[in-house]
Amino acid sequence: MAGSGLTQSAANFPTYGWSVPFPAESPAHVLLVDDEPRMLSSLRELLKSRGFVLTSAARGGEAIRYLSQGPFDLVILDLHLPDIGGHEIMDFMNTQQAGTNVIVTSGDRGIEAAIGALKRGAYDYLRKPYAPEELLKTVDNALQQRRLQAENRHIALQLESSERKYRYLVNSSPDIIYTLDHEGRFTFVNGRVQQLLGFSRDELIGKHYSVLIHEDDVQRANYVFNEARGDYPLSRSVELRLKSRRAVGEVRTFAHELMKIAFCASEKSPESDLSRRDLFGTYGVARDISDRKRADELITYQAYHDILTDLPNRVLFKDRLGLAVLQAKRNDAGLALMFIDLDRFKLVNDTLGHAIGDELLQQAAIRLKGCLRSGDTLARLGGDEFTAVLPEFNDRQDAVFIADKFLECLRLPFQLAGQSVHISASIGIAIYPDDGESIDELIRNSDIAMYHAKTEGKNGYAFFDRSMLDASFQKIALEHSLRMALELGELEVYYQPQVDVKTRKVVTAEALIRWNHPERGFLSAGEFLPFAEENGLIIPITDWMLEAICLDLLDQNAVGGESVRLSLNLSPQYLDRGDFFEKLKSTLARHHIEPCQIEVEVTENICIHNPQTAIEQLNKLCQLGVSVAIDDFGTGYSSLSYLHRFPIHTIKIDRSFVMEILDNNSQCPVVLAIISIAKGLSLNLVAEGVETPVQERYLENAGCLTMQGYLYHKPLPQKRLLELLRDQKNRP
Repeated sequence: MAGSGLTQSAANFPTYGWSVPFPAESPAHVLLVDDEPRMLSSLRELLKSRGFVLTSAARGGEAIRYLSQGPFDLVILDLHLPDIGGHEIMDFMNTQQAGTNVIVTSGDRGIEAAIGALKRGAYDYLRKPYAPEELLKTVDNALQQRRLQAENRHIALQLESSERKYRYLVNSSPDIIYTLDHEGRFTFVNGRVQQLLGFSRDELIGKHYSVLIHEDDVQRANYVFNEARGDYPLSRSVELRLKSRRAVGEVRTFAHELMKIAFCASEKSPESDLSRRDLFGTYGVARDISDRKRADELITYQAYHDILTDLPNRVLFKDRLGLAVLQAKRNDAGLALMFIDLDRFKLVNDTLGHAIGDELLQQAAIRLKGCLRSGDTLARLGGDEFTAVLPEFNDRQDAVFIADKFLECLRLPFQLAGQSVHISASIGIAIYPDDGESIDELIRNSDIAMYHAKTEGKNGYAFFDRSMLDASFQKIALEHSLRMALELGELEVYYQPQVDVKTRKVVTAEALIRWNHPERGFLSAGEFLPFAEENGLIIPITDWMLEAICLDLLDQNAVGGESVRLSLNLSPQYLDRGDFFEKLKSTLARHHIEPCQIEVEVTENICIHNPQTAIEQLNKLCQLGVSVAIDDFGTGYSSLSYLHRFPIHTIKIDRSFVMEILDNNSQCPVVLAIISIAKGLSLNLVAEGVETPVQERYLENAGCLTMQGYLYHKPLPQKRLLELLRDQKNRP
């Protein structure tokens, strides 16, 4: 339409393909059609002051040409024209759907002309002559009507555009958007419902919302949706599971945002019989949160379960144990807690690798779980430690039955990395309420019982006893005292001489640690060194002994005469650290001690710990000039192939074999075999624990010429050893 255009605000609005032109105020285009020149001239004079854009035509053909070229807001048309009449021009306009208001002027007094004009859509009919005011008023009214019609069309287009936008946004939403009437029936649902759930919109319209709700959530849905249809304002969020046709049995979880809204489009008339609730419905938005729920459930599950074995972890175990204790207390019933530690797991893990160790834990967990009842709980606390909660416990024999099943299921070999692996378990059992009424007490006491089972030889179980707790407290006190002993100087070094039976002279002295305990008196190494091994205190204790031995060698060297080696026992744990060689080398250099004055004793168990590292360490010691002895030979897990590779100088026969020599006719094949091995490998030989002349003669006759034991000397303090060496120096 001529003069139409966009306002500035409309022009700047994002169109997205739907913008509707909004007509701004512009001059009206008016076509004047009359065959009388004086009439045309007077019309132009009358209308020019109104600011119209005026076009004149004296003939009908000319008027049709103008109408064909562009739109007009108003046509003032005389019916009687010399070529084409006004009715024919109006017919042309209607055919072209010009949509222009027409004011017909005519001098014809007959009614037929007016009726014909009005039938063809004329806005008004004025008979000539007419008053100028009448024409101006009619023109203003016609243009005002046109403006109103244009505004109405614009509003309608805006509404249509808004509705298209709304429908596009609603149908493109990732959420299901729906409305319900006051009875809970769908009045609208967007197309997302088909994509997510497989239901079409047509089959849901008019259906009750319950057709989509999972059976277990219907009662909760009824409560929420009925509440939403009450008389008071409501905005509510709720999670509901909806059925799906996309997969058999699939159920998806949706978060629903509900709002009560008014749907009436007009005010209720007084005579209307509609009740108040008929004017309200429920607007809902349902967002699919199934993936998020699954992720949350997975995170929650992993927070309470061991990822490796899929068993409850420490957090969930303590929760289950707490519930079991409450139930046992309420029902005045028993409860058993088992603490299970896998024997030899560390050996498998270190030897075959952590991946194989993890697989062993998984298989062990499956076996252990298969031994329990449905109401029992098996958990993994970490490492190779498991716990089992046995509620509704009636008799200790029930716990024995389960413990035996555990041990039996682990007895069968595990197939790992193409080989059979054997393990066992040490199990501690604590009974509620006898062994504790709180979860911490039960856990602690079952753990103590497990360690007791381990010290009793492993592969077994033990019930908690109060004496074990006393022993545990003693261990804690012992550990503290032992740490303080290093700081307070309560440790001392004693030496047991090794004697050449031919000359009766001391050739070497084995360093033995003693603890001058302020309360318990003098403690031998066997009373506290195993505990030190278990708690890692053997490292600082060995460091202290190395320093003490070097200081004693300085005193010994000051005596003069023939030098005597001092031997130091090394635990496999200490040798595995890898820094012993550097420690020994720097200590000897600092005190100016010759390496040949030191001998280190290692047990043959180093073969099963880390033999290659041990061989490398011992080779360094030999290159430095330090002697190496194998202590307690024949009592461990020695391998002749490793023995051949070890850079050792001496084999020591353990006292347990020497004690079997009771008389001159004793048959001691192990002793004879060890002596033969030493001779075959050209190694020195020392017999420990020699206490009788019979033992001495037997060993000497078999070829062992160096011995130590109470037959010669008990362990001596440094002062007594120096006196012995002085006497030996002065003897011929």
